[in-house]
Amino acid sequence: MQLIRGLNRWPDTCDSVITIGNFDGVHLGHQAMFRAVRRAADTHALPATVVSFEPLPHEYFSPRAAPCRLQGLRDRVACIRTAGMDRLLLLHFDRHLAAQSAGDFIDEVLVSRLRTRHLVIGDDFRFGHNRSGNVQMLEEAAQRHDFTLQQSATCLHGGNRVSSTQIREHLSRGELELAAALLGRHYRISGRVVHGEKVGRKLGYPTANVALGKHRPALRGVFAVWAHVQESGTRHAAVANLGERPTMGGHKLLLEVHLLDRDVNLYGQHLAIDFLVRLRHEQRFASLDELKAQIARDAEQARELIRRR
Repeated sequence: MQLIRGLNRWPDTCDSVITIGNFDGVHLGHQAMFRAVRRAADTHALPATVVSFEPLPHEYFSPRAAPCRLQGLRDRVACIRTAGMDRLLLLHFDRHLAAQSAGDFIDEVLVSRLRTRHLVIGDDFRFGHNRSGNVQMLEEAAQRHDFTLQQSATCLHGGNRVSSTQIREHLSRGELELAAALLGRHYRISGRVVHGEKVGRKLGYPTANVALGKHRPALRGVFAVWAHVQESGTRHAAVANLGERPTMGGHKLLLEVHLLDRDVNLYGQHLAIDFLVRLRHEQRFASLDELKAQIARDAEQARELIRRR
């Protein structure tokens, strides 16, 4: 898949089959849209193209009040690639894009630059300044500019609409199986392993500290996980703590992963952590000995849960 950062780098070579959205989490509803794009692209013999944004629009407008992301950019790109898309156009959401009218977005972006032949949109798609663009406006534009418009049906699971908001709520409550059902896979956080304070090693449980970047996940606690080492393609049963280490007086959010089957030097490598079960909430212990004893229980519980899967 070709990742294109900005319209100025768009290869103006052919028409496109396109879908547009945030696609945070790339859940079942997004995946259904990508399948529709793939089918139309194959029919027209054109590139299957996703248009998305960085930062996400709600992060631009309300950076402090924006909901937690389900994915960092690296994971979002990986999921879109896995869905079989040919191109991902990443638009920088800034003052110019926020102020662009819906009509100008159609004329300047969809028609003039992207040469849209077929457009797939979600059931709640709005666009342009103040979200003034809607389905009716796109239907009229499709007639004027000779492209076809397809509105994806609402994706339901168990009678409820699949949404990123619902997945965040499941994650915040530790309902990982319910979140996985809406995602179509385990919830995952990926990042590079960085040096930490070596506290886990001193306690007899060395951990890989996974860099979280600037985005705060929606979940907290201690978890049984699969840890995938992306450079080697290996997978390890592990126990992970996602929190601030209150026993150590910490205030920085950390993702610390202890491999259950071996001690491997992972510094500088990328780990993809699949969250399986929340074992408990993070808690403060009266002493390091109490913390160490609880880590031993967590590791044993995680090992048994993963063994049974």
